[in-house]
Amino acid sequence: MTQRTTAKPAVNTIPLPGLVSPHDLSQDRQFAMNLARGLEVLRAFTPASPVLGNREIADRTGLPKPTVSRLTYTLTLLGYLSRDGQLQKYRLGPGVLSLGHPLLASLQVRQSAKPLMESLARSTGCTVNMGVRDRDLVVYIDSVRADSTNQHLPDIGSTRPLLSSAIGRALILACPAAEQRAILNYLQVKDRAEYDAQLPNWLADAACFQDEGYCHSKGDWRKEIHAIAVPVRAHLGGLPVALNCTLSTHRASKNLLTREVAPLLKEAVFQLELALGMR
Repeated sequence: MTQRTTAKPAVNTIPLPGLVSPHDLSQDRQFAMNLARGLEVLRAFTPASPVLGNREIADRTGLPKPTVSRLTYTLTLLGYLSRDGQLQKYRLGPGVLSLGHPLLASLQVRQSAKPLMESLARSTGCTVNMGVRDRDLVVYIDSVRADSTNQHLPDIGSTRPLLSSAIGRALILACPAAEQRAILNYLQVKDRAEYDAQLPNWLADAACFQDEGYCHSKGDWRKEIHAIAVPVRAHLGGLPVALNCTLSTHRASKNLLTREVAPLLKEAVFQLELALGMR
């Protein structure tokens, strides 16, 4: 498997993509602050808040409202935002979708994993997902739905919190120790209360991963969903990914995930790594 260490918070950090604040780079001449601010505006939109006005965007990003007004005007003209004239608010535009598709289409790991994910879903009855890390989130880049009782419908582009999900913890544990510390420090600074609440789950999964090679969430993110996750060995220049199997709580009784699903999930990851030339 990948490098396995029980990482604990540390004060030293290393710069990783997505783990820096634009405000900390204001003196960096190579850093395009206006571009960063425009991307922060796009990130302000979520499935729970798909329509936002300039004031709401300003509150979410911490940017001055006049700056937000210029950015939303520009992004609308470029097609990355759509303006609702009746509400005087904005929503994400088709241009955002166009940015994401080339990434998804170029990921060989998705094409190689699809038949393995479908077979795993059929044999276990679990919903099987593939995810990558984005800042403090897991972003699903593929999903095979098999558990119809899962109300939190996974889909390409949907997100889960990094530290409170099995797949998120697997993605952290797949990293070298220095990167693990950087990610954990970022999470601790961003939301100390959530970090402290999830720290026992993190430490337990670090030990489980060391011993068993998987991470296990027993309703840590949503009490009605249990999950088990395994990272895929990263290849040179490749995007770190992980696979999970999720089940509704009432179906995950009697250690079903750890007893029956975990060996099948680990075998699927092994076969995927073989297909990618990582073994």
